[in-house]
Amino acid sequence: MSQVMVYLDEETEQVMRKAAQRAGLPYSRWVAGLIRAAARETWPEDFLKLAGSLPDAPLAEDIRATDAPDLPRDPW
Repeated sequence: MSQVMVYLDEETEQVMRKAAQRAGLPYSRWVAGLIRAAARETWPEDFLKLAGSLPDAPLAEDIRATDAPDLPRDPW
């Protein structure tokens, strides 16, 4: 198993320690979980199970086929 050194400011370290403790995980395992989630190349399994679960939801093609104007976007 490889090791990676990460430098954290004190506030971030405290946030990490508390979150890892709440999750009942060692710091390294908690951080590794975040990295895996952020680097995932596929959708999470729970999300994929939602596909087709709303039978009344319109299809993307049907929504795009309308002439309704798009809403203005937030500038941020």
